[in-house]
Amino acid sequence: MSRTHRSATQHPLLDRVLASDGSLPFALLRRHGGTEVEVLTGDVVDVDLLRDIPLDGAPVLAVVPFRQARERGFTVHDDGAPLRCIVVRESERVPLSDVVAALPHEPVAAEPLGFDIPDDEYAGIVRRVIEDEIGQGAGANFVVMRRFEARTSAAPVLALASWFRALLTHEVGSYWTFAVHAPSSATETLSLAGATPERHLTLHDGVARMNPISGTYRHPASGPTRDGVLEFLRDTKENEELFMVVDEEMKMMSALCPDGGRIVGPYLKQMARLSHTEYLLEGRTAVDPREALRLTMFAPTVTGSPMENACTVITRHETRPRGYYSGILALFEPDDVGYSLDAPILIRTAYLHDGGRVTVPAGATLVRHSVPEHEVAETRAKAAGVLASLGLVPRGAGPDAVVDLNAQPGVAEALTARNSQLAEFWVRPQDAAKSPLAGRNVLVVDHEDQFTTMLAHQLRHLGLNARVVRWDAVDDVLADDLVVLGPGPGDPRDQEDPRIAAVVRRIHERVSAGRPLLAVCLSHQVLAGLAGFPIRALPAPRQGVRLDADVFGATAAIGYYNTFGAQLTTVSAAAADNPVARLALEPSADADGVLTALRGPGVASVQGHLESVLSADGLTVLDALTRHVMGVPTEQSPAR
Repeated sequence: MSRTHRSATQHPLLDRVLASDGSLPFALLRRHGGTEVEVLTGDVVDVDLLRDIPLDGAPVLAVVPFRQARERGFTVHDDGAPLRCIVVRESERVPLSDVVAALPHEPVAAEPLGFDIPDDEYAGIVRRVIEDEIGQGAGANFVVMRRFEARTSAAPVLALASWFRALLTHEVGSYWTFAVHAPSSATETLSLAGATPERHLTLHDGVARMNPISGTYRHPASGPTRDGVLEFLRDTKENEELFMVVDEEMKMMSALCPDGGRIVGPYLKQMARLSHTEYLLEGRTAVDPREALRLTMFAPTVTGSPMENACTVITRHETRPRGYYSGILALFEPDDVGYSLDAPILIRTAYLHDGGRVTVPAGATLVRHSVPEHEVAETRAKAAGVLASLGLVPRGAGPDAVVDLNAQPGVAEALTARNSQLAEFWVRPQDAAKSPLAGRNVLVVDHEDQFTTMLAHQLRHLGLNARVVRWDAVDDVLADDLVVLGPGPGDPRDQEDPRIAAVVRRIHERVSAGRPLLAVCLSHQVLAGLAGFPIRALPAPRQGVRLDADVFGATAAIGYYNTFGAQLTTVSAAAADNPVARLALEPSADADGVLTALRGPGVASVQGHLESVLSADGLTVLDALTRHVMGVPTEQSPAR
């Protein structure tokens, strides 16, 4: 590389990296807002599980592949991509200007080959996901990947150095800009460079932070404009897309942080070719950083929600394994209490494979409002920043020529207006309420949707002792003072689904024993069906929608995630011989005749997600329904 950069600098470790023949493992990292680049070298270690990452006193940089989702029991295409670690033995901080001067100024030659999935084929996948998955209750949103492919004859170190410099000088708004080279004698060398906009998880001094980013404003070729960004900020589809991923990451925060998470924002993250909206979530935790990563695999912004079924849907519609796309780049650093963690998501990244093959994966978030052709364009736009650094598409004029969208009149007000849809409970500090419910034991049954972690957190806020157990691990539904049957993906009419059969069985057990029961969303629909109300697919899915709906005479702002609904019609006689039908449940319905809730002696159910960040009145309704089923007099409910 001596012909393409200065032969020597005042930074010996950087010189060694740039002069390497490819046998030296290294990482070059510029973290958010930094004026220096961290140069790391060390030993390559492959491990099987996140808990095996060797935190023995040295810093460790781990490259976590998507296949690690199997650690949570999720379905994935397992390509055997290694969980590769660089155990850092030497490090150096170099001023950004010195790094830029030392790196190759010209892009390496590369031959573009195009996307592995053509535009029309990808658009067809988008249509099928909307119709066959979202339209059939599989979930609220899903991310489907495709890859741009190219070929280069450049040596790995030269290619990575060239790409890294281009990303440093032409991209803006990145959370991390990086180049990592991790050779191994056992498997393929891992070489990647990228500029990811999104923090997945940080842990520092006991504070966990996540950074859900969603919604995409594609800058026109002439550059972004005030009118363009304001139109984007008003777009219903883009708003709902962001709130869905906030809900999904708040599920993770509720599992990770005993006191729950708090929402801060929103913000507008501007990059060279795209802008996104984002929130910051924060809470306190004492969990080991490796376990924290396991609990939060992987970001909904690159998978979908609910998480477990999103992985199943991805496996159905992506025929090739993901490798490291949507995985995590995780830096563990020793601190006073153990290890801190800084872990961005692996997106906007180019991978150099053995033999000179280059891949740049990109995906679009598919929701009920998605237009296939727009999602095709979004994948192209997301790949373009990295492709520009490879010299495969024209580069922009540079960050100095880009208008600052955050400074434009009306942008701050449009961002603030989004919070009018949020539940105050998730925005303010969440001190436990004084309640006559205190001390009761609650079993929350998870039907493969971690909204249950948020439900459990709210129940604890109301003073109850709540725990979450997966549906197939529940032994006894009669021991607890209250059982909450939670939401989940799927068709509530499908009696062949073992989850639905389990909901039916547990409803019968609790009702027959006269024990308090609360059912949410999918479980509400099953309960309604047992009570004789017909269940039908809605004309349009209500996934990630906030509605002002009637709940027993009171209008409540609640977030909905349902494709099916129980209908307010005459109760069928066929259900008259079961214990639920004998309760003669009182229905509450919206203007379209879709049941919003049911209640009877010791039993209640609700269609909406009271725990959602969209549910401004969720805690109030949850308190009232919980008191009803437990026979506790209704008093003034806790503040929202």
